[in-house]
Amino acid sequence: MKNKKNLILILGLLAFMTNGDNYAAAPLLLKISEDLGINLQQAAWTVTAYMLSFGLFTLIFGPLSDRYGKVKIISIAAFGTAFFSILGGFSFNLPSLMFFRAMNGAFAAGVFPVTMALVGQSFDDKNRHKALGKVMGLMFLGGATATAIGGVLAYFGSWRFVYIIYGIGELLVAFIILKFVEPDKGIVRKLNFITAYKTPLSNFRFMRLVTLIFFVGLTVFGSFTYSGKLLQQISGFSVLQVGLILSFFGLGTVLGGRIAPILKKIMKHGFLISAGIIGFIGLFTLSKYTNVILLSSGLFLFGVAFIFLQSTLVSTAQEKLPKMRGTAMSLASFNMFIGGAVGTALNGYILEAGNINQIFYNSSFILLAVGLAAAFFIGRFEMRQAQKATVQN
Repeated sequence: MKNKKNLILILGLLAFMTNGDNYAAAPLLLKISEDLGINLQQAAWTVTAYMLSFGLFTLIFGPLSDRYGKVKIISIAAFGTAFFSILGGFSFNLPSLMFFRAMNGAFAAGVFPVTMALVGQSFDDKNRHKALGKVMGLMFLGGATATAIGGVLAYFGSWRFVYIIYGIGELLVAFIILKFVEPDKGIVRKLNFITAYKTPLSNFRFMRLVTLIFFVGLTVFGSFTYSGKLLQQISGFSVLQVGLILSFFGLGTVLGGRIAPILKKIMKHGFLISAGIIGFIGLFTLSKYTNVILLSSGLFLFGVAFIFLQSTLVSTAQEKLPKMRGTAMSLASFNMFIGGAVGTALNGYILEAGNINQIFYNSSFILLAVGLAAAFFIGRFEMRQAQKATVQN
């Protein structure tokens, strides 16, 4: 696409809708459990199904995008996730909802990582981080509005309307992509999944980086899933009020996406250390306080830390494998969402034990450790890149 601003807008809009579809679950779980006659931990299985399916299918869509073109894969994925999102609104029991959400996650796996890979290959090194930040900003703006939209629709209507409306929105964007985004060509001649993953899996430094992304998913998705229950338990608020408060997390990701490139340039290696500290403060606040203003502030800081870490880790992962961006993003997203699925499942047992605050307390220390480790690993990578550039010049 010649106009790169329009490309960012269209891809960002798709990311907005798809991420909203994902994040809307946080305030909806209470209503889903009531409507289907299940407990909250069982309702959370639908989130685990989505994330587990998403993580597994990223391993397929990445190499496919490198072989057949990223735009083609994004188009197919957009139509698929729209279809199953709509069907999710017509679920009649827990197994049917888990199936539709799992299929929704499977096709969404062709949206998130491949979109990031397409943006990565469409911009040079100077503008790539900024472009990724804009798309991810729209993505998490979708998450910010999703909790509010989900809360409103569930309060005045039904949780089912949320999945149906997001599905219709995704369907409209899918048609826009089909009409206005020019297809790109594949960058590998032959599809071979073993060959595709042999290089990244044997790259210790790359795998070390994406392992950190696993722990980001474990802490962020694994805890945010239960944030609606935390707020409801502390305050007794309605699903509408809970959804509005949860939107502070998304607002933090939006602001964080805008200021991340500027702060990274100023703070350099200290940027990721600050991200870990900010995340620690946000999650620790959620685990210890009951004041609504403090909880909203904690969610906001949590969102800022997440986008700081995620945008930097994703950008660096692509730089480590510049000729295999689709595959690199697949492994990054695989770790992110498998981490989220594992975190959601493990935290479900903590919830069942009756100590929901412990979920956020544990996550605060893990996210702090991730920030410190990421600063160390990425700092060394950037030093090596600078040394190579000096030698070449």
